[in-house]
Amino acid sequence: MSYFDVLIIGASASGLMCAIEAGKRGKKVVVLDHATKAGKKIRISGGGRCNFTNYDVSAHNYLSENKHFCKSALSRYQYYDFLSLMAEYDIPWHERDHGQLFCDRSANDIIQMLLSECQKYQVIIQLNAHIESVNKNSMNSDESPSYQFDIKSTQGFFQVASLVIATGGLSVSKMGASDFGLRLAKQFGLNIIPTRPGLVPLSYSAKDSQRYKQLSGIALEAELSYGDHSFKENLLFTHKGISGPAVLQISSYWKVENNRAGDTIHIKLLPELDLQDWLLEKQKQQPKALVKNLLSKILIKRVSECFCQIHSFDKSINQYNHSELKDIADVFQKWCFWPDGTEGYRVAEVTVGGVDTNDLSSKTMQAKNEEGLYFIGEVVDVTGHLGGFNFQWAWASGYTAGQFV
Repeated sequence: MSYFDVLIIGASASGLMCAIEAGKRGKKVVVLDHATKAGKKIRISGGGRCNFTNYDVSAHNYLSENKHFCKSALSRYQYYDFLSLMAEYDIPWHERDHGQLFCDRSANDIIQMLLSECQKYQVIIQLNAHIESVNKNSMNSDESPSYQFDIKSTQGFFQVASLVIATGGLSVSKMGASDFGLRLAKQFGLNIIPTRPGLVPLSYSAKDSQRYKQLSGIALEAELSYGDHSFKENLLFTHKGISGPAVLQISSYWKVENNRAGDTIHIKLLPELDLQDWLLEKQKQQPKALVKNLLSKILIKRVSECFCQIHSFDKSINQYNHSELKDIADVFQKWCFWPDGTEGYRVAEVTVGGVDTNDLSSKTMQAKNEEGLYFIGEVVDVTGHLGGFNFQWAWASGYTAGQFV
């Protein structure tokens, strides 16, 4: 039997950060992970460059049943705190669009920094560790009066005072993602907000697959709207559906309800242009030009020709009245897209939903009904937008729990 102040399940971004902070406070800490390497999801993030945070982090960038829950942790540990840690290790980084911060070299810089910090504070990391059972301590002996939990694993038996669940969600299933953290939360009586894939490509219906398959590989700027949410970034046509930053962002809000596809997503191509006014002007300037040829001057030719073919816009522009020109503009700027679904957890970057924040303390990340039990990172019902926000939640929630375990 091994005795620790803190046992963290998951050598994830949040788990390693929590371990570091607990170690700084002199706690005896062990991290268990079923993987062969620590920080596997960090390694593949941001195309291998790790979009580790964002300059503009606020609660507005997160989805949760309780939109206020994340505020406390995010205020405790901010982007400049992580940049300060990186500076200690001379890790070069750069800013991209929308305040996104990336490593210059690779995500491995971040992993090695976290592992070095763990080593500095004598955190023990045990990999290839599969959890077999987690239970309340059946009896407190004189030797271990304050140990709350018994953990049985393939790496041995542990008794610990504080147990932190940093197992992540169901996304990127090829990395070994599982619902272990959610099952454990249920075991201890916590509620789970239903989960779904987030930041994930959307799939075509059978009809749309035939219509748009010729556009695979084309990217263009678009504004996507769903309900009260709207994002203007690139849209990418794929052979299965649509992807790209704007699509990934809106996908976190779109959901399948009652075993059928959710409401339509509205797509505006050429978002900076009033296309109806542009067509009216071209009708005066080039009345005999074909509509598809005119549109090919401002849209990728394959896109304009595809949409014109679908809707039989095959005449010269002077053969359309003003109402018909509005209809043409609406095809491109009020495109109603009904996804058949998403490409699922296999390619999703995050999991929407998770452990109900109403069952956790926003100050400490501890379960309200179970002293010594903490949940951090993606397993919690806090999901960030694309752009470094999920990593910032991992750092912040891990840091917060690390102050109290």
